[in-house]
Amino acid sequence: MPSRRGAPVVPRAAAGRALPASLILGPMNAPTSPPPPGVVAGRALALARDVLATEARAIDALAGRLGASFVEAVGRLYRCRGRVVVSGLGKSGHVARKLAATLASTGTPAFFVHPAEAQHGDLGMITPDDVVVMLSNSGETDELVTLAPHVRRQGAAIVAITGSERSTLAAAADVHLDAAVDAEACPLGLAPTASTTAALALGDALALALLDARGFSAEDFARSHPGGSLGRRLLTRVADVMRTGDALPIVASGATLADAIVEMGGKGMGMTAVVGADGRVAGIFTDGDLRRAVARVRDLAAARVDDLMTRSPRTIAADRLAIDCVELMETPPRVSQLLVVDARATLVGALHLHDLFRARVV
Repeated sequence: MPSRRGAPVVPRAAAGRALPASLILGPMNAPTSPPPPGVVAGRALALARDVLATEARAIDALAGRLGASFVEAVGRLYRCRGRVVVSGLGKSGHVARKLAATLASTGTPAFFVHPAEAQHGDLGMITPDDVVVMLSNSGETDELVTLAPHVRRQGAAIVAITGSERSTLAAAADVHLDAAVDAEACPLGLAPTASTTAALALGDALALALLDARGFSAEDFARSHPGGSLGRRLLTRVADVMRTGDALPIVASGATLADAIVEMGGKGMGMTAVVGADGRVAGIFTDGDLRRAVARVRDLAAARVDDLMTRSPRTIAADRLAIDCVELMETPPRVSQLLVVDARATLVGALHLHDLFRARVV
């Protein structure tokens, strides 16, 4: 017997028993243990694929309906001098919260207002310079329908995202975006599934069209996500992670090998910078240089660091991004330390690969 919307029939073994999951699932996604009683692997997979296909069709149909009203909505949000206020109830409320968060993190100041709370004081958060985006699949959600005229009295514009162009909310809006779907993905046809996915996708389309119109960059994104990995990579500067002061291993040009070894051992960077009397970098002496010196220098006690150091070491400026250090370090021959210098090649700091790890830049 075919399933709803032509989903594939789940094959069954004799006596009404389900086929083993290993005969239905491929080797890459085979379960590590048998499914519990009541979960028929083939049926679950068939339903899941039907759900995904239904929601994909809903989004595809939505893309085909985009037109002048979408462009007008983007224009209103772009010209908004205040904030974008997003509101919805139930599942549409969850989508509205996500849309507000996406807008705020991509260059459009936005926040969520609960429609019921708005009628009990939170309406004061809405100003004439704002644009209110209301989400309701039916377009008849009582709390939003009754809120709309109050929003108008506040002087704010309304953009409605609904599943019915003939709904009360669509008629009350300055701009209506049609997010209708042919069917929900729920087997019962009841739970909001395809409709919420369509509204979510349409909200993302609005946010990213605005992102593009504003010329919002990866650096802008990082500034609103300072705690994320992208934020750390795009905001952390060499000056934020480099070692300075007493933590900086440094010896003067002309120092003995013994002086250099003591400095290296005390600072734990596996190297010491060598600087001239004017503070400019003359070279770097690393643990690798030390190993090579032991192999070829007969009189280590008389050796001078200038004769053993690496001249013209790799350097970086303090205002460069810390992530840029990785490329410099990875360029053959690979190194683990960089000296930080100013425009005159004066030493201002140093960093080790471990410093980048500690700052979670890499």
